[in-house]
Amino acid sequence: MLQILFFKKIFNKHDHFFVTFKRQDSTELAKKEKVYFVDDPKRNPIKLLKNTIQTFRILLKERPSVIITTGAGVAIPACYLAKVFGSKVIFIEDFCRTHNLSLSGKLVYPIADLFLVQWKALSKKHNKAIYGGPVF
Repeated sequence: MLQILFFKKIFNKHDHFFVTFKRQDSTELAKKEKVYFVDDPKRNPIKLLKNTIQTFRILLKERPSVIITTGAGVAIPACYLAKVFGSKVIFIEDFCRTHNLSLSGKLVYPIADLFLVQWKALSKKHNKAIYGGPVF
């Protein structure tokens, strides 16, 4: 959640919303921003199905033109469903991923319209990845 908030100056100029898990930081964010809470799948197939249905309903209602994500469990269903809805997908790989992509990154990489990494080593290993430098 923290990394995506570094883009606040950009997304505040556009209609936007967040899809995330209910945690202390996201609950605080919901006091100021439009936030939808979904279940955290935690690599559980039943929870993943529930998360996918929740995300589908959100995207059906909101119809975003672009999805920007920094990964984690919410990213995979959101990104794949976004492509079905014709949205662009921008994936920002987590700062801690210095040499290998995260599981979310590996799964979203093939469908991402823009795949940003924060370490040059990753951009050299993955043709589609673009080095954008650290987010912070």
